[in-house]
Amino acid sequence: MSKIRVAVVFGGRSTEHEISLISAQGILKNINRDLYQIIPLKIDIEGHWFLQNSEDVHSNNGTPITLTQGKNSASILENGTGKILQEIDIVFPVLHGVFGEDGTIQGLLKMLNVAFVGCGVLASSTCMDKDVTKRLLRDASIPIAPYVCATWTHQPNFEKVKQELGLPLFIKPANLGSSVGVHKVNSKTEFETALKDALAYDSKVLIEQNINGREIEVAVMGNEKPQASLPGEIVNTAGFYDFESKYVSKDASSTHIPAKLTDEQILEVRETAKKAYAALGCEGLARVDFFISADGVIMINEINTLPGFTPISMYPKMWEATGVSYSELIELLIQFGLERFEREQQLKIVARQVK
Repeated sequence: MSKIRVAVVFGGRSTEHEISLISAQGILKNINRDLYQIIPLKIDIEGHWFLQNSEDVHSNNGTPITLTQGKNSASILENGTGKILQEIDIVFPVLHGVFGEDGTIQGLLKMLNVAFVGCGVLASSTCMDKDVTKRLLRDASIPIAPYVCATWTHQPNFEKVKQELGLPLFIKPANLGSSVGVHKVNSKTEFETALKDALAYDSKVLIEQNINGREIEVAVMGNEKPQASLPGEIVNTAGFYDFESKYVSKDASSTHIPAKLTDEQILEVRETAKKAYAALGCEGLARVDFFISADGVIMINEINTLPGFTPISMYPKMWEATGVSYSELIELLIQFGLERFEREQQLKIVARQVK
């Protein structure tokens, strides 16, 4: 039996480029080599694609390449010569942030008619935009934290926002991850500085009410019948879960997996996670982030369709606590991608001739 050819794509044009490299390193280390032939593809910070000569994610000695459509696969062409270097059965995008989990690479892979891991174009772009995510969740009667939006052309008055949402406030770019450009503000001066910084990363910014409570996460995977992991909890000593807490400082936060919740709360967050996953059209995988307020109200903060796969990332750790190892998780996600692709190939495409 021939091995399935899996292109692991990492790097990318994103503020989370380095985090992508660490996630990819974890996947390359844990993927089952008996089942899969690994094809490491790196996208540099300027957006150029390379077929890596080794599985060293930090290496910059790859061959410049272009992808083109094959027959139920994609072909890797060497730039300049057009020589076919490899064929791909499925792509595993390990690209966090813009150009990775916002529907852009998913659209490219759909155009190439090749299978890929994770959410499709619409769910990826929807979940990337935290404002749109919250609107759809609200429409599905799923509780969310109160918020308002700011844009390059419309910036709300601090006093009005303070009256509506109270202090402190959280300000974050609507289409960015890993807590880049996120600020906790307690004054007008901090508000104006944070808004300016967040708008440097995105044209739309969320201004959110501070929820005095607990941060709970649930990992979800699957297509038509999603499964939810045991929940995990992030306990912050740094004030909030910023970039430093997630990836740099080991002392800035701690995690509890499974989270110390009642049986009723565990059931509710798992079921709500699956409901939100379905409402937003997610497939493959996503991490659903919750707040549980001091008075016990459970609400969704955001949904991440390409969560981190670093050694300390919550997504694989929650599945491990639920009984699914890192290696098994990778295999399941690849199978979900292949199953969806096979299902979509059955859809009719009718081309009408114009006389």
